[in-house]
Amino acid sequence: MNFLVSILLGIIQGISEWLPISSKTQELIASHYLLGLDVSIAYTFGLFMEMGSIGSALIYFRQDVKRVFHDKFLLKFLVVVTAFTGIVGVPLYVISDKLLQNAYNPSIPMIFLGIALIADGIYIKYSRSRTREFKNLSTKEMILIGIAQGIAALPGVSRSGMTVSTMLVLGINPEDAFHYSYLAYIPAAIGAVGTTLLFTRHHVSYVISMIGIDGIALAVISALLTGLVVIGFLLKIAKTKKVYLIDFMLGGIAVLVSMLGLIIS
Repeated sequence: MNFLVSILLGIIQGISEWLPISSKTQELIASHYLLGLDVSIAYTFGLFMEMGSIGSALIYFRQDVKRVFHDKFLLKFLVVVTAFTGIVGVPLYVISDKLLQNAYNPSIPMIFLGIALIADGIYIKYSRSRTREFKNLSTKEMILIGIAQGIAALPGVSRSGMTVSTMLVLGINPEDAFHYSYLAYIPAAIGAVGTTLLFTRHHVSYVISMIGIDGIALAVISALLTGLVVIGFLLKIAKTKKVYLIDFMLGGIAVLVSMLGLIIS
């Protein structure tokens, strides 16, 4: 039974990480009901499960990872975005435990994020303005993207939803927005896993004691394999002229999941 739960938790992570529905929140809900975890422990576990998605991103974007060491602009983008993600995200992670112990409902910010994505889709469909390429980002815009990614440390706020929406609002073409948002995920997620081990290692140890090292490994592998499929699907759509459909779809999913979360709670 634990192995089945591990696989299911991995699949949930592998799908939700790349959708604007806050993977940590979906893992929080799933592990709370499937493993009986306290919500604060479940939140830590959700961030710890980023390991599987890091694997997906490293494999899928392996050529970009190699290019970082030869492309000064790409290196600058990742350094600036990651730095401001940490500045904003680490304090928010520390206070999230208190938020979860009170009346904070993660579904509420997800609704607004879903509406923002739908608005992005409408803008892309009807706007006649030309989009910009990724290489035209300014340092100030990189900082803004980093801040948006850092805010996603809050339960219910999707990292991919925040970064993609921000880049689309800045006029970056949709294919680049999705592609480099996912690439920026790698150092941010490594930092997220490190933060859980630094501040809440006892929560991680507790979950490992429940489902074992084998269970954790199975969940991570399931997340990795599922993530590879989802990334490929979303980036394929982002290359088409009907990319606005992906914003409608992702925004609709975020709103639907949020409404379900409000009903269940």
